[in-house]
Amino acid sequence: MGSGEFPIGRRMARWRVRRRMSQQVFADRLGKSKSWVDKVERGVRALDRMSVIQEVAGVLRIDPAVLLGEDTPARPAAAPLVAEVDDTRAALTRYAVFATDGVDRPEVPAAEVGRQVEHAWLTYQHAGYPQVLRMLPRLLDVTRRLPANEPTRSALRVQAYRIAASALVKLGDAEGAWLAADRAVAVAGDDPVLAATAVVSLGEVLRAAGRGRLAVATAVAAAHRIAPTVPGQGPPDVLAVCGSLLLQAALAAAGRGDPRGVEELIGQATEIAVRLGDGEDHHQLAFGPTVVALARVAAAVELGEPTEAVRGHEQVTGQAPWRRLPPEHRAAHLLDVTRAYLDLGDPARAGRTLVEADRTAPAEVRCRPVGRTLLTRVAGDGPTVAGVARLATLVDLTP
Repeated sequence: MGSGEFPIGRRMARWRVRRRMSQQVFADRLGKSKSWVDKVERGVRALDRMSVIQEVAGVLRIDPAVLLGEDTPARPAAAPLVAEVDDTRAALTRYAVFATDGVDRPEVPAAEVGRQVEHAWLTYQHAGYPQVLRMLPRLLDVTRRLPANEPTRSALRVQAYRIAASALVKLGDAEGAWLAADRAVAVAGDDPVLAATAVVSLGEVLRAAGRGRLAVATAVAAAHRIAPTVPGQGPPDVLAVCGSLLLQAALAAAGRGDPRGVEELIGQATEIAVRLGDGEDHHQLAFGPTVVALARVAAAVELGEPTEAVRGHEQVTGQAPWRRLPPEHRAAHLLDVTRAYLDLGDPARAGRTLVEADRTAPAEVRCRPVGRTLLTRVAGDGPTVAGVARLATLVDLTP
């Protein structure tokens, strides 16, 4: 029997035993819990994120293709926008001290740069990833060339780097995203709140790179740094950043299989969110009770609790604030719920949810590697839901 005939969790277990590692030792080397390892090996929890598969393969000292099934070569989800991603990475690696391109071009007024940054954020929030990537090289250039004495220079540069980090994470380029997020932290200077907004992006990047332990420590440290002396009594924009950091830490804890840490961190974020309410978009974070509820769903999926995830999804999407969230945020949540339905063995609902995500923000499904992977799973798992076959054809994922 070839290894391709085994589920990925069983292949992981076979190689773990072959390497003479107990579940606890294996979990320690991965930075995850023994419960996480046990659930993956029993098929209770899906192992469908490439960054995690690569990390597992590294600990087991095997090629990721072996985990994916050596007798069934995995058809990789095509990586769209490769040229645009490369252009953004090239822009990130330009250092002002060495730059010669654009030295003769006039500086763009800060007010105009601000409008460009705002437009890029709005485009990102509508999941216009191709457009955002085409904007980023110039946006990074004009923010870099702002005069040193311009009061808004640091804030605009941080925002540009945050947009780059978020877009590159979406498209599966964790390395480029890490560079962008690190730059955001570096240019924030001595402004603790501005630096904390950059750490929100850094936490997201660290999670995508499989560095959950570091993501928790970094986000919690940044949250404590800006936390008001009297809990819940600070300025709304500061509270929103603090709450967002706690959510990043909670999601990282979920990725590490730490339900106790998740509950504690989300509980703290909930207290802040209740005070703030929904409706404001401080620092492009949209933090509030609804975003906290969506994070709780995402954490449940990560922890291998799909029934809890679906229950939370049904509750939050039945409320008005859900419809006011940016399309990117809603569609990303629907991808999480698609995973939950697949984990429950319900491909029909998974398909309907995926089609809804595509209607909400097509690029979430068609451009993101995770969206394309889920589409491949749904299309190949039982009778095809209306719309799934058409969508698979549109993105060229048909067998």
